[in-house]
Amino acid sequence: MYAERVLSGMRPTGRLHLGHYHGVLKNWVKLQESYPCLFFVADWHALTTAYDSPEVIADSVWDMLIDWLAAGVDPEKATIFIQSRVPEHAELHLLLSMITPVGWLERVPTYKDQQLKLAHKDLATYGFLGYPLLMSADILLYRADKVPVGEDQVPHVEFTREAARRFNHMFGREPGFEDKAREAVKKLGGKNGKLFEELRKRFQQDGDGAALEQARTMLNEAKSVSHVDLERLHGYLEGSGKMILVEPGALLTEAARMPGLDGQKMSKSYGNTVFLREDKDSVVKKIRTMQTDPARVRRSDPGDPEKCPVWQFHQIYSDESTRKWVQEGCRSAGIGCLECKQPVIDGVLAEQAVMCERAKPYEEDPTLLRRIVAEGDDRARVLARETMRDVREAMGLSYR
Repeated sequence: MYAERVLSGMRPTGRLHLGHYHGVLKNWVKLQESYPCLFFVADWHALTTAYDSPEVIADSVWDMLIDWLAAGVDPEKATIFIQSRVPEHAELHLLLSMITPVGWLERVPTYKDQQLKLAHKDLATYGFLGYPLLMSADILLYRADKVPVGEDQVPHVEFTREAARRFNHMFGREPGFEDKAREAVKKLGGKNGKLFEELRKRFQQDGDGAALEQARTMLNEAKSVSHVDLERLHGYLEGSGKMILVEPGALLTEAARMPGLDGQKMSKSYGNTVFLREDKDSVVKKIRTMQTDPARVRRSDPGDPEKCPVWQFHQIYSDESTRKWVQEGCRSAGIGCLECKQPVIDGVLAEQAVMCERAKPYEEDPTLLRRIVAEGDDRARVLARETMRDVREAMGLSYR
């Protein structure tokens, strides 16, 4: 019923590193070739945990945006914008908060997990409790049907689907909805109308998912039915009412696990990062001093690549022949650790050279970046206003 659309955001909490690139940005660059994409700076989300140090957020926004462009995010193919510049995010969040049970928020898996991880912070705030709902508002505001996430974030997408379903059920019941929906069924034609009713019954009475998908396909291919009637029919099919907010789907992504310099997950809090646009000498020094297999005390000691953080870098940056050379050379002590690290150094520097070249125009002329974001903000607002017009009307807040 709505066009395919991808939405994803990132919190501005400091300089981006190779973990962000291989875990998120490479996938964004790939997605923008296949779908209309919206990528936003989640500055309000950053406030949920960094409310006591907002200067970190302000200092990070523009550097992070340059990193996106350096990584290959293309403003001609994707809409790039800042969350707080589209106030409709806050409005939809507020309206959804009126109907969202507190228990839903408390059972989000990351709620207690983050409280434990950030025990040094006072997170007994509504902003922290409500951030999953703000995330839902971000998605629903643009009627995005695809949200790229890893498996650990699927519960957030399911939470968003529940929020959309609840809203549609409560506010999608226009006066005379059932009668209008039955009239819309007739417009499908006698044969298709009868099949639609059979599929609807199978789904609503028996929970037949295949019937639901078949009916959805039929509606999406219907040429003689108006947009308004299609909305009614989707709601009638699913038992919700008129579909105002679109239930998104999780677009599972294979995020390469980018290790840190010590073998743990790359993270600023561990001090084991290589930043996206880092000085060449600094990159070389960091990789040359990486810890290796503790069994290799001397150059002549054989080692095991599986126990060495450098091997994890080879899996990302080296080709098959180089990886074979590492396996054989390390296990036989035929190569030393500095020799082993050199192809990784070369790979990281080559990757960063391209990024630094892309970033250069924006570093030299900040107005170029400001213009890209201003245009992205404008495009995002157009979509957001369309959704909020329908939301206000459904809730009786249009006051016409």
